[in-house]
Amino acid sequence: MGYIKAEEILPIEVIELIQQYVDGQNIYIPRKSENRLEWGTGTTTRQELYIRNQKIYNEFQAGVQMQELAGRYYLSVKSIQRIIREFSFQ
Repeated sequence: MGYIKAEEILPIEVIELIQQYVDGQNIYIPRKSENRLEWGTGTTTRQELYIRNQKIYNEFQAGVQMQELAGRYYLSVKSIQRIIREFSFQ
């Protein structure tokens, strides 16, 4: 995320109002809720995790133990259990 100088985009009155609360500090102004994107919509991460989790479930169905899956995928046994539970209800 890049920074934009307030004086380049905001009227001086708004800057002075903000300075009453935070003077010389960086602040984050969140997006409006209607402009927010869902997690993973800007990348392929969501799809990659789905494929990984499907592989984990298939390997479990083929007899691979949860402990081994946890080591193979660098996840906790609890995470493996959650993935298997989620896929078993699909």
